[in-house]
Amino acid sequence: MSTIIADEPLLRPGNTNCAGCGMSIGLQWLDEAFADHRPYLVIPAACAIVTAGAFPTTAYGVPTLASTFASASAYATGVSVVAELNGDPHPTVCWAGDGGTYDIGVASLSAAAERNEDILYICYDNEIYGNTGGQRSSATPEGAMTSTTPRGKAEWKKDMVAIMAAHRIPYAATLSVAHRDDFLRKLRVARETRGFRFLLMLSPCPIGWKSSSDESIELIDLAVRCGLFPLYEVHDGERYTINSRPDGTDLREYLARQRRYAGTSLDPEVARVKIEKQWEFLEVMARLSS
Repeated sequence: MSTIIADEPLLRPGNTNCAGCGMSIGLQWLDEAFADHRPYLVIPAACAIVTAGAFPTTAYGVPTLASTFASASAYATGVSVVAELNGDPHPTVCWAGDGGTYDIGVASLSAAAERNEDILYICYDNEIYGNTGGQRSSATPEGAMTSTTPRGKAEWKKDMVAIMAAHRIPYAATLSVAHRDDFLRKLRVARETRGFRFLLMLSPCPIGWKSSSDESIELIDLAVRCGLFPLYEVHDGERYTINSRPDGTDLREYLARQRRYAGTSLDPEVARVKIEKQWEFLEVMARLSS
């Protein structure tokens, strides 16, 4: 393993991330939460690996392994096992986009979760294949326009946290870049937990979302407040804790800030009903957990 320099920033200045990218914020907060537990990074094909730049320079201040789209969890398993054999205390973190998590990488992700490998897997979900032109993924929400769904996606978004919780992994949670304290607390919980951990971050992408880069944080706040993106955590696939509940904010306010929803056939009232059903499930699970 390469030597980790303790005072080197995880994400170095001069990286190629776009303005308003949620991934940049997430990486900086990962750096903060893991200041005394510097990680090894495994990144599949994604915007995050383009950030690294061209040889011989890199935007990452920790050893970083670039994997194929489909095998980040398998690569990370190898890194984690070798570190354990060597008595190496540095944790292994997968940092992957939604395409490499929800779609192409889901087989190796599920396998690593089923084996309960000692990996922290973080998906920065910008709801498109951002690195290759903004195509639809199964993380793309209903009604959103992409380069392959010009009239809006017809299907509802896949519930990846529910899928991971069904693996009964030690810890799964959602992250919001508009809720810094909650974000950092969950990273620290994941840091102190052994076994497979899965964190899902809704990551604004101004280019793909066709939104203003200076409104990225506000957009995520609206997604949480209207109930579209629930903030919660699941321990051992059984114990649900809700961290923030909707405050009555109209879904239309969130949709109106993004031109990817302009002119699509998405019915906000139908979407609201689906959101309410999801919340009914979460509330029942939280009550059972208490």
